[in-house]
Amino acid sequence: MMLPMISSSLISRALNHLLQGAGWARLRLRPFAGQTLCIQPGPLTFYFGIGTEGNFHAVEAATTPEVSISLDASPLQLLLGPEMLMQQARISGNAEFAETLSFVFRNLEWDVEADLAPWLGDVPAHRLVLAGQTLKTHLQQSASRFSANVTEYLLHESHLLTPAPALQQFSTDLLNLRDDLARLEKRLQMLERR
Repeated sequence: MMLPMISSSLISRALNHLLQGAGWARLRLRPFAGQTLCIQPGPLTFYFGIGTEGNFHAVEAATTPEVSISLDASPLQLLLGPEMLMQQARISGNAEFAETLSFVFRNLEWDVEADLAPWLGDVPAHRLVLAGQTLKTHLQQSASRFSANVTEYLLHESHLLTPAPALQQFSTDLLNLRDDLARLEKRLQMLERR
């Protein structure tokens, strides 16, 4: 499904706002001026072009964009940040352009504090950003602990999963048994021949 131009325009404005403070990103995008890309977060589809200044602009549905980026944009992945989201992305098309876009999207950061400061003031904006970073850290630690607890339960208490060392030992024992059986079979064959 293609969203109206206004939606692509809003997203391109947001991306360009992020690019304002990232001259390195605009420099990387400039060689690809005139090329188009398609971003598909879930069922949505957005088309963008690269301008001569290394910025994004909305374009009509391109027949064949140079790069297509397909994202499984679940709410959890969006919370994990752009780097995790880009690791899950499926990118196809012009390899050099795709690599540049991937690098830019993974490393582009929003300076939230600078955007909040005119509205709230410098000190409240700084404190709000610190609170947000603390919350993000606690959420990531909680998710990590939850994952570790579920793994421990499945391995040691419910025995639904087998620990890796036990699987390795089972594999070794199985190979030894196979070798022992092969030797026993050869001995039996020798005894039969006598």
